[in-house]
Amino acid sequence: MNGKVDSAWVQAHYPYLRAVVIEGAEAIEHHGWKWWKKQEHDLAQLQMELIDIWHFILSEILLKHEGSQTEARIELLELASQIDGQNEILFDGNTYALSDMDLLGKLELLIGLSAARRIDLTTFSSIMDNCDLSWTELFCQYVGKNVLNFFRQDNGYKQGTYQKIWNGREDNEYLVEIMAELDPEDTSFQSKLYDALATNYPVG
Repeated sequence: MNGKVDSAWVQAHYPYLRAVVIEGAEAIEHHGWKWWKKQEHDLAQLQMELIDIWHFILSEILLKHEGSQTEARIELLELASQIDGQNEILFDGNTYALSDMDLLGKLELLIGLSAARRIDLTTFSSIMDNCDLSWTELFCQYVGKNVLNFFRQDNGYKQGTYQKIWNGREDNEYLVEIMAELDPEDTSFQSKLYDALATNYPVG
């Protein structure tokens, strides 16, 4: 996906963890945080923001290793091995006990870590637990969002001509509904998903 956006993405060294900061803020918006007004907790869209965050985390790890999937995989597995049993995160001179934090607090912590250019899968995994998102579900939704991202690029996203709002609703909402009707283990899952997006995409 990064290569589709820019074939020289490794050399460009885009700030992927900055993107995590922004996506984390969008996740907070989908959760709802304004104490002065009524807000709806949109779990499906909150999960979708985590998928975006995961893409940028993977991109940052790949970038650290100049695009080498082998080296990135080694680091990713090392980071993943540190998740089980870890509860305390040391950041900016403070210790954060994840078990004592709510989802909004964890999202804020993830944003802070990312702004400081740190990757912390323990915090991310704890956020996933709060959002009822398993690693298997993360993978399935990641594949789905990846298809949407390719669809966006194929339809002018980079050029600014893509329509993100379809009949009054964001394309992410259509993605969630379409994925619920398809089997992610189907070998033609990606092509069926792409075709369904194309069918729903407003023309003109």
